[in-house]
Amino acid sequence: MGNSVKHLLILISFLLFSLTLYSCSSSSEGGASSSSDNSSSTTDDNSTTTTTTTSDNSSGSGIFVAVGLSGTIVRSTDNGSSWENATSPTSNDLIGVTFANNTFVAVGLSGTIVRSTDNGSSFDNVTSPTENNLMGVGFGNNTFVAVGYSGNIVRSTDNGSSWDNVTSTTSNNLVGVTFGNNTFVAVGWEGIGGIVRSTDNGSSWDNATSPWALGDGESLYRVGFGNNTFVGVGSDGSIVRSTDNGSSFDNATSPTGNELMGVGFGNNTFVVVGLSSGNIVRSTDNGSSFDNVTSPTGNDLKGVGFGNNTFVVVGLSGNIVRSTDNGSSFDNATSPTSNDLWEVGFSE
Repeated sequence: MGNSVKHLLILISFLLFSLTLYSCSSSSEGGASSSSDNSSSTTDDNSTTTTTTTSDNSSGSGIFVAVGLSGTIVRSTDNGSSWENATSPTSNDLIGVTFANNTFVAVGLSGTIVRSTDNGSSFDNVTSPTENNLMGVGFGNNTFVAVGYSGNIVRSTDNGSSWDNVTSTTSNNLVGVTFGNNTFVAVGWEGIGGIVRSTDNGSSWDNATSPWALGDGESLYRVGFGNNTFVGVGSDGSIVRSTDNGSSFDNATSPTGNELMGVGFGNNTFVVVGLSSGNIVRSTDNGSSFDNVTSPTGNDLKGVGFGNNTFVVVGLSGNIVRSTDNGSSFDNATSPTSNDLWEVGFSE
């Protein structure tokens, strides 16, 4: 299968929204050669795309917030057992969310940035310096960093109130970002140029060594951090890891060939989720090897968050599942929405 066809299929599987979103994505791809746990997900010792940082997340109130299709925002104050809708200021799809310094920040299509300073009860729009799709957001060293299509990178040093563009070393689509060991790592499409890193709080970026060659067609969708290890996940069940602060990445053994869309870390455990029958895999050896976990859903899963000894996973059709035994088993939680959910963050 040609790389252009494969990338089109990857794009459809990654976004899975609507024809409107598909059109928007296709135009962005045309201009490019190319996300917690806190980033999207949140972890005890890092911030990611989904995720957060340990020390930087210490001012919250133990609340999970998930974001998704058409500006959907939902929140839970009981460790993910029950959820309620939060007030959203946008109808644009929100793809990434993270928490730090008493602030939730979510990003999405058309450069959308929203933030909340009331534990996720309500969000306000923030002026964005880009109209490119923003796909992931992370936090570290008092800096929020968001990444998106065409290699776009933006950052905020005032708790997400204002944002500036940053010079990027890639034109590949970037879709996930996390922070650990004073290093931001962002991941995206197509091997070389699909992994970039910053050691100066997101001011400047360099390409990291990828396990793939440019043109291989492999892509990464999210990246997490824990126990001095960065773990990226992506197409065809790809899992890569770095133990040298994101300078270089090697392939890890994966138990699946399905697209993997989200990664989170907590209690010495990486949890990775993806498409096809609610795929869930986990690692208890710092990402060296992964095992399949029984999933309670057949829906595609997109994002992972961790907090209060609980993993929360979100996905297609508003699906929310949770684990209180370090990702060994998961149960369905009641969701207030049928909209697709893309990422979840946690305020400690």
